[in-house]
Amino acid sequence: MIDELKVFTGNAHPALAWGICDYLRISLGKAEVFEFSNENIFVRLLEYVRERDVFVVQSICSPVNKSLMELLIMLDTVKRASAGRVTAVIPYYAYGRTDKKDQPRVPITARLIADMLTAAGANRVLTIDLHAGQIQGFFQIPVDELTALYLLTGYFKQKALDNLVVVATDIGISKRARDVAEKLNAPLAIIEKRRVGNVGKSETLNVIGDVEGKRVLTVDDEIDTGGSLIGAVRALRKGGAIEVYACCTHPVFSGSAIKRIKASAVKEVVVTDTIPVNTCRKPDKVTVLSMAPLLGEAIRRIHTGESMGAMFE
Repeated sequence: MIDELKVFTGNAHPALAWGICDYLRISLGKAEVFEFSNENIFVRLLEYVRERDVFVVQSICSPVNKSLMELLIMLDTVKRASAGRVTAVIPYYAYGRTDKKDQPRVPITARLIADMLTAAGANRVLTIDLHAGQIQGFFQIPVDELTALYLLTGYFKQKALDNLVVVATDIGISKRARDVAEKLNAPLAIIEKRRVGNVGKSETLNVIGDVEGKRVLTVDDEIDTGGSLIGAVRALRKGGAIEVYACCTHPVFSGSAIKRIKASAVKEVVVTDTIPVNTCRKPDKVTVLSMAPLLGEAIRRIHTGESMGAMFE
């Protein structure tokens, strides 16, 4: 049955798609995906997909809106080529922070993206660590949400850090951080912070928990500008932490995030490759773990109709 499976990718993160295909031991589907001089995106499949099980791999990462349009147009292309089933594989789901009306006269963009993906032709979505779990409910099609938690905790288990405390970078991520703490047999602390306006800035207010004389591991779903991480590192060092490590699933690393991390007191930042990290700019203290085997196994199970939950048992 595996020969009936096809994997295609846009230009957002082809290296991850290649890794997935290596795991599945299949060739990456051939397609033309490019932009005309008028900024219109064009897609053409170079092999037939009629009645095939097709997976389109595309993170909605920088340039976000171009990556999103590539994904939508690829889904429409595959649908119109009479694919049997179309699965959108979205390792990083952008606009996930705009998941509710928390101010007057604002959109719920995460729901809009869900509607657009369905209208474009997706029969199913496979993604990793959504910013908010309720985004799954925005879809009228099945959504499989994987987690990088096991990969990240496995890495730190091998490091065997003694006297460790796991720290949630804000209250919203505390459940995920608690799961990490449980797997590492470590206590949990929480950073209390406050968002300032709509410009991505935050103010670290307090550390809830004992970190004095401890090694600390901060947990978050993504690192964007790095402001929250740097504020947390400062607060933790001020609270007496002797070493600070950090982990997250999605390395957005926008603006001067890389420079901030390089200049900070954080010992190591461990991320996954749901978003491509520029290896030329990446400082030595940033470690990237591959999600290709997990995504490849998930795609195999979706294709063969096997249990997804069994992957994590």
